[in-house]
Amino acid sequence: MSPAYRLSKSRYTVGLQCHRRLWWTVHEPGAPELVPDPATRALFEQGARIGALARTYVPGGTLIDLPWNQGQRKIEATRAALAAGAPAIYEASFSEDGVFVAVDILERLGSGWALVEVKSTASVKPEHRPDAAVQAHVLARAGLDVRRVEVMHLNRACTYPDLGDLFTRTDVTDDVAALLPGVPAEVRAQAGMLAGPLPEVAIGPHCTTPHECPFHARCWKGGEPEPANERQRLALAEGRLVVEPTLRDALEAFRSPLAFLDFETVNPAVPVWDGCHPYDLVPVQFSCHRERPGGGHEHLEWLADGPGDPRPAIAAALVGACAGAEAIVVYNASFERTRLKELGEALDARTARAMADISARIVDLLPVVRNHVYHPAFRGSFSLKTVLPALVPDLSYEGMEIAEGGGAAFA
Repeated sequence: MSPAYRLSKSRYTVGLQCHRRLWWTVHEPGAPELVPDPATRALFEQGARIGALARTYVPGGTLIDLPWNQGQRKIEATRAALAAGAPAIYEASFSEDGVFVAVDILERLGSGWALVEVKSTASVKPEHRPDAAVQAHVLARAGLDVRRVEVMHLNRACTYPDLGDLFTRTDVTDDVAALLPGVPAEVRAQAGMLAGPLPEVAIGPHCTTPHECPFHARCWKGGEPEPANERQRLALAEGRLVVEPTLRDALEAFRSPLAFLDFETVNPAVPVWDGCHPYDLVPVQFSCHRERPGGGHEHLEWLADGPGDPRPAIAAALVGACAGAEAIVVYNASFERTRLKELGEALDARTARAMADISARIVDLLPVVRNHVYHPAFRGSFSLKTVLPALVPDLSYEGMEIAEGGGAAFA
């Protein structure tokens, strides 16, 4: 196999999702779709931190600490660590059958080995098993006796400040064994595909599962499914905004004076505040536009500053921002109501009552739009990022320094 087309465990799993995506990934490594945005870079960095932290829970090993593009040196260093009798090897590297893998943690079990794949998720996902299977395949070809395969992932039951049980190790040996017979054929299929022209692959659920494909727009141009209901069909057929007469009644719940509220949260993989668990969503920012009694609006906002627990301060600021509002308008109320409930539970009974009072005044704009309004520019979506610029072009997200929640959380 040409070195440029050689597979890795990440390329192999990309190819399992879609051969067309893998072809572009390998043949166009500089494609703009593959340039990570700040939120994606933050996820990569988080994964690296979780991997490094996981090693401390399997101590005493040897780290193959060489640059990613020095594969042969990594393989040679791994051989040396094996020969030296290392109890564990981190980033143990092997290349067999045209596939290069670096195993997160290779742990010695007497005369055999445990292959431990570290994931920053809070559970084992379906896509983790084939990831582990291709590694087990390569290790077997390299002559290692792999007796157990595990996925080491974050434990949602872990509660800060006690991080002793931050990770859980789930045995997937039997699942991987069931997948192993199919690995060689898939490796050959991917290698043959990469040596040829761009393959034809029909669009479908695999375009977003298990991950959103970065090349989605290339394949789906003009291929979006036509919305199903009559209001959507009419809007598309006539190219115009369609508003149902029922909208007037739906807006009765929006009683002045109104407040318009939006949260942003962070969800650290490793908890950092008392009582928090991995990936708990913690509000760190809000924006609130409030109607003035004499007309017009005032804008109130709050943003966490520094590493301290933001929850007491943001709860107090929310009470002040929402004071006097008959109705508090949000878009997708389940998110805000859940965060308010969690704030109350994390703090004290007085705060819990205040958060419950805010929650009781919330009215949700999402079902109003979804059930009574349609614009062709929605393209079947009712997310705020799609709806807002379609209905109010002057408020487009285009050109904003931070234009989505993931980027806000990263910042």
